[in-house]
Amino acid sequence: MELWMLGFIGGGLALIFALFLITRIMKMSTGTEKMTKISLLIQKGASAYLKRQYTTLVIFAIVVFVIIVITLPEHSLESGIAFILGAICSGFAGFIGMNVATRANVRTTEAARTSLNDALRVAFSSGTVMGMSVAGLGLLGLSALYYVYGEPEIIHGFGLGASSIALFARVGGGIFTKAADVGADLVGKIEANIPEDDPRNPAVIADNVGDNVGDVAGMGADLFESYVGSIISGLTIGYLTIGNEASGLAIAIAGMGVIAAIIGSFFVKLPNEQSSPHSAFIKGIVATSVIMIIGSYFIIDNMLGDPKIFFSLVSGLVAGTIIGEISEYYTGEKHGPVQWVASSAKTGSATNIISGMAIGLQSTALTVMVVTATIYITYSLSGLFGISMAAVGMLSIVGMTLAVDAYGPVADNAGGIAEMCALEPEVRKRTDALDSAGNTTAAMGKGFAICAASLSALMLTASYTKVVGLSTIDLTHPIVIIGIYIGGMLPYLFSSLSMKAVGEAAFDIVEEVRRQFKEIPGIMEGTAEPDYERCIDISAKSALKKMLAPGIITVAAPLIVGLTLGPEALGGMLIGALISGFMLAIMMSNSGGAWDNAKKYIEAGAYGGKGTTIHANAVIGDTVGDPFKDTCGPSMNILINVMSLVALTFAPIFI
Repeated sequence: MELWMLGFIGGGLALIFALFLITRIMKMSTGTEKMTKISLLIQKGASAYLKRQYTTLVIFAIVVFVIIVITLPEHSLESGIAFILGAICSGFAGFIGMNVATRANVRTTEAARTSLNDALRVAFSSGTVMGMSVAGLGLLGLSALYYVYGEPEIIHGFGLGASSIALFARVGGGIFTKAADVGADLVGKIEANIPEDDPRNPAVIADNVGDNVGDVAGMGADLFESYVGSIISGLTIGYLTIGNEASGLAIAIAGMGVIAAIIGSFFVKLPNEQSSPHSAFIKGIVATSVIMIIGSYFIIDNMLGDPKIFFSLVSGLVAGTIIGEISEYYTGEKHGPVQWVASSAKTGSATNIISGMAIGLQSTALTVMVVTATIYITYSLSGLFGISMAAVGMLSIVGMTLAVDAYGPVADNAGGIAEMCALEPEVRKRTDALDSAGNTTAAMGKGFAICAASLSALMLTASYTKVVGLSTIDLTHPIVIIGIYIGGMLPYLFSSLSMKAVGEAAFDIVEEVRRQFKEIPGIMEGTAEPDYERCIDISAKSALKKMLAPGIITVAAPLIVGLTLGPEALGGMLIGALISGFMLAIMMSNSGGAWDNAKKYIEAGAYGGKGTTIHANAVIGDTVGDPFKDTCGPSMNILINVMSLVALTFAPIFI
């Protein structure tokens, strides 16, 4: 058997394991009638939004398919088919993960009535379904295309399809979730002075729906895109620099990563009720990484016999771990940066916002040093192929890292259901412990994904230059400088459109919540039920309407620059977008995480706790951070990958 066939094996095992977990989750109890009713409201809202979003994206996919078939001089139909397959797999992965998450939330709440470990098992199983769906569908799709065509230039279409859907899913989901979250917090916590997830808040169900469409479906499509992009960059660079014998290595490594993640998932458990969920996740990640490293050594030795490539891959895993720890340091409640941001809320919301911004800006320094060191080491070991294998190494265990990340929204929803159903305080305490661990691991996961995407985009850009025949790009040439300026500007324009969309949608939610508090008698007394569906509808319409402009600009910009200014200018644009997009992603994700956990640090009892002016100041800082960390920041890695894949896919028409 050729070792690249591990892609088929790993992908098949991932989907079988996901099906096993889904079956186990669905057999668990949903608790009381009220718990089930609230869970059904969340399911209904999330499914309705996703159906409307995917209906819009079908039209976009058909248009791009036609453009590919009409414009590409060679393999146009094959590339178009690969594009559609990538889009379908990306959307389906998000669909599976979200549907399971919206059913696992109430089961996690019910399990938390028994023990923390039982609740962890349900929530983590749901996250693992998301991780395995992403890895399984991505690997099977790429392996099938590699088996049928064997040419990376056709497989680029699969990456473009995955990236395009991910871009809209992440931006649309981010607008939905953060509009509802900001609106619910500003009116509920600050104006009405009611707790988070209080059933009297009309936006509370929309907020919980948003957790699923943004932080599960959107994030799943996001990680699917990064995962596929890293494998495609490994395929392409291996083919261009070494030959056919190296092109299948990335698929084999990814297949081994899935097997390692399945085994590692069994290490995620708590020895007792007092144990930290975070420590359970660390055990799972370490076990997965160790198995992955051992398996990769034998795969690389058999396929290429070059230990330098193995050390390049390990460098990527190590770098990803270090970057995750850097993100955890800047966003974790136990560390100085977050505690400093919390203390700054004592003098007002303005100083809290300034402090959070400063932390995010500062966090770019260490992250960039790790990434540049990784590039230097891996390039010295095995050239461009070494850099691409570092990216593959970072994301090879996505089945585990995404499982740890995707479990967070399930735990968050579980806590909301416990609050809305007025369950025992012990239940909310357990779900809060899960949610707190999820916030930390989510920041680590975002750091992993952003840095891996930057390396993948760098390699896709290098592949583009080889395909269009650019041995070098002259950075002093005016046309290249123009391209760099345009590329550097695009992430800022993209972020502006996304932030504006969240702000406008949140304004509508705030006005609606205020209207209901004023016009529906008995809400505050608990004798009347708010109109939850109205807030869901406002968030959904805003997200679907305002996700289009950022997505279309991202896809169209490389085509316009390539056709009007030429391939060298487009190369400059890709470099500019990579640098500014990477910096913005790190800054926004870590600033948002710092504001969020500074608020939670105060809610845990620091500086007087909930209900104080200091807490209100921190809530305002957190509302600024919400679109930073959950809409704009994570979208940057998709933006730079989409632009690189558009350039690579359409490279023949730029020559």
